[in-house]
Amino acid sequence: MVASHQVVEEVTARIIARSHHQRRAYLERLSAAAEEGPHRGTLSCTNLAHAFAASGADKPLIKGLQKPNIAIVSAYNDMLSAHQPLERFPMLLKHAVRDAGGTAQFAGGVPAMCDGVTQGQPGMELSLFSRDVIAMATAVALSHNAFDGVFCLGVCDKIVPGLLIGALHFGHLPCIFVPAGPMTSGMPNPEKARIRGLFAEGKIDRAALLEAESQSYHGPGTCTFYGTANSNQMLMEVMGLHLPGAAFINPNTPLRDAMTIAAGQRIVNISAQGEHFTPVGRVIDERALVNGIVGLLATGGSTNHTIHLIAIAQAAGITLNWQDFSDLSAVVPLLARIYPNGEADVNHFHAAGGMGLLVRELLSAGLLHEDVLTVAGHGLAAYAQEPILAEGGVAWREAPLASGDQAVLRSVKEPFSEDGGLRILEGNLGRAVIKVSAVDPVHRVVEAPARVFTDQQSVLAAFRANELTGDFVCVVRGQGPRANGMPELHKLSPELGVLQARGQKVALVTDGRMSGASGKVPAAIHVSPEWASDGAIGRIRDGDLIRLDAEQGVLSALVAEEEWNSRDASMPESEPQHGMGRELFQQFRAVTTSAEAGALSWTPSKSS
Repeated sequence: MVASHQVVEEVTARIIARSHHQRRAYLERLSAAAEEGPHRGTLSCTNLAHAFAASGADKPLIKGLQKPNIAIVSAYNDMLSAHQPLERFPMLLKHAVRDAGGTAQFAGGVPAMCDGVTQGQPGMELSLFSRDVIAMATAVALSHNAFDGVFCLGVCDKIVPGLLIGALHFGHLPCIFVPAGPMTSGMPNPEKARIRGLFAEGKIDRAALLEAESQSYHGPGTCTFYGTANSNQMLMEVMGLHLPGAAFINPNTPLRDAMTIAAGQRIVNISAQGEHFTPVGRVIDERALVNGIVGLLATGGSTNHTIHLIAIAQAAGITLNWQDFSDLSAVVPLLARIYPNGEADVNHFHAAGGMGLLVRELLSAGLLHEDVLTVAGHGLAAYAQEPILAEGGVAWREAPLASGDQAVLRSVKEPFSEDGGLRILEGNLGRAVIKVSAVDPVHRVVEAPARVFTDQQSVLAAFRANELTGDFVCVVRGQGPRANGMPELHKLSPELGVLQARGQKVALVTDGRMSGASGKVPAAIHVSPEWASDGAIGRIRDGDLIRLDAEQGVLSALVAEEEWNSRDASMPESEPQHGMGRELFQQFRAVTTSAEAGALSWTPSKSS
């Protein structure tokens, strides 16, 4: 095996050093919980009787404590395409666990909202904090203390990070993530983007747009573009929480069902009563998190994970920061082009060689830690394989040696780019993240007057009124976690893209999010401190010259220092947000940390 890349080793070493005391305390708590043995044994007879009262033929096994009892925590609902296939999974898992000698119980459900449905709507202001609600709901499901492992069933944006954060608070339990897979390919992405642009310009009506969108999002499974949902699946695989090759198999197919059954059989083996005890708190360590960042960068994945991976790490007693992402991005090549960073969707990526080929390429360059613990066993090399149907279930074979489509997936010797395209911007506006994977080099430096807005609806209104003329930097502030829950501003993409295509120099600067769907327009996002925390973004005035330089890592207002420092940066007080449940999240907004600190509404455990 090729030795790890020097920068990968250096970043990992400093994360380990930075997290030493906090991680040690976490592992001590994990070990103490694991040493207690099957936790059902700590329950009183009344407690235990309640726990298996409705379990029918499984009662003797649950009562006996000798065989593992596995929790199923699911984000199933039948409104959202990504989660609708999960309806069938609990029964498949229960039968598989039973055949392997254990039992499984549906322990609880967690909420699952779709950013695609709430995009640009008031409900989107609940989206980011739904991650922490999901973590709490996962903890509630596992709080009965009757389980020896857990299946996490979820796919989309905040659901997977929330499930994992919750599971890591029960880090002594083995955990396997069981995905549903992407829907089959619909309308080609370039055509979808073209039609959205026509609608933004008023050249087609709503009916034509809805017909196009319906052809794009048309059946069960995850949306096929490479946003946060599919980035989640890549992460769970490269961090060792999926069975190898599970991420991008279409739902309701024989191979998908076989993989779900294989997960049910595997968890019995990795429980404390099995041969290879594999608690989730040891799978997710500093090396696994670095692997996750590398995978994200190599595939041009979602910028939301510059928030979520930090939060996941905190749940495991580990501290990441944006500098870790930036330093790794400088040496990790971009190996995939998946929409919006290309024209292909995840089904094309999977067909071209998918995760197996990607992992092998990154391992061969020393960019991934191979010597890690996974739910498939010790070592990441197993993830350079792909599953196939075989007699009796699933078998694994070596992933393709070469990409089936060089326009979608490449080797480390012929990357699309020498770096991962994720950069940190700094200057008198604070710190921000930018993803340039899909941004043409000619657009990566913008110096233009600011147009300041406090919501995306105002931007859209100005576009429709033909007021966004000339070169400009679109500043949308008051969109951070403390202000309004940090909604995504993806609704601005078609309009800003139209202006850029007309020849205008355009950029976006915001303390909000742009998600994995950020694309061709340069966008400095997650600006920290945010306006609600008296961040410097609040000092910008219409007409100020703003410089966004993604090549040199600069984000600054070109205003005389004395004038700049004299300006008030405080955000005006506004009425508490009401409607669409937003008032229920007021306490979340009041206590949340910055985007760079993971936008946590909970307090990480301290070192002992």
